[in-house]
Amino acid sequence: MNTVVVFRTASEIEARVVLALLDSHGITGLRSGGHPSSIWPVAINTIGEFRISVHEAEADEALRIIEGHRAQSSSHVVRLADEFEALEAALGYRFHDRGLLEHALTHTSRVAEDASGGVADNESMEFLGDAVIGFVVADVLFHQFPDRSEGQKSKLKAAVVSTQALARQAERLRLGDHLLLGRGEEKTGGRFKQALLADTFEAVVAAVYLDGGVEAAAKLIRRQFQPSIEEACRADVVGRDFKSALQEHLQAAGQPPPEYRITGEEGPAHRRVFHVEVVTIRGRLARATGRTKKEAEQEAARQALDHLREPPAEGPEP
Repeated sequence: MNTVVVFRTASEIEARVVLALLDSHGITGLRSGGHPSSIWPVAINTIGEFRISVHEAEADEALRIIEGHRAQSSSHVVRLADEFEALEAALGYRFHDRGLLEHALTHTSRVAEDASGGVADNESMEFLGDAVIGFVVADVLFHQFPDRSEGQKSKLKAAVVSTQALARQAERLRLGDHLLLGRGEEKTGGRFKQALLADTFEAVVAAVYLDGGVEAAAKLIRRQFQPSIEEACRADVVGRDFKSALQEHLQAAGQPPPEYRITGEEGPAHRRVFHVEVVTIRGRLARATGRTKKEAEQEAARQALDHLREPPAEGPEP
């Protein structure tokens, strides 16, 4: 069968979208070229090119469909090249393949509502990003605090890469503004959910890693996390047990111990997110989320302590 190349791209995501577009018009496209995504810590120096071919008898119609879709859609067949310029500037990294960044920003709710079948969610990238972040942060702590014990470094790492800490990283980068969500998730405030933002940050780190290699990802992580590491050290989180500290604070005030209540769980079994609130005789003091019950409880206790230690608001002047 004689075929003709009708579309070329460096992005696998773009190639899949074009294949779905052609298929919706009854034209079978064949994809060739490109390179497989690697999980090994090496940079890909040559950008692979994906080519979409069709039977020569359908080539003219395929080109007309692609160009017609470009003209009719405000975002063309794929997102415009400058769509992510602000985010790339915030990251301090320019992608060779912006399709990886788009993939990292695509929530599963968007995929569920896409009928083309050409969209993939970012869950696998979250998994990879989590591993890359953990490795680089551990490396930084190992070299930056050689005299700290293993347990102290582990507690510092846990504070720096907690769900809340990763969500704050996402907020600094304004990832919520760029998320690709389904309508239902959009309506329920998905752009502001801590767990969702934390997952997206991990996926974006994975996108940088896959696009530019381990050094590009490590540079991003070191730049983003160094302020958090310094802040954690100033707050003396190493060795701190916020639940114990909160209980001691309440006992000193003659109050009974706090109660921790799980208010909800969500996510797949391997990436469960727990919602916890801490309650005292004064009522609910704080709410928090975490990937384990312990993490969520510790964060809720930390927030409760901050709340209790805030100076009372000044009343109106007489």
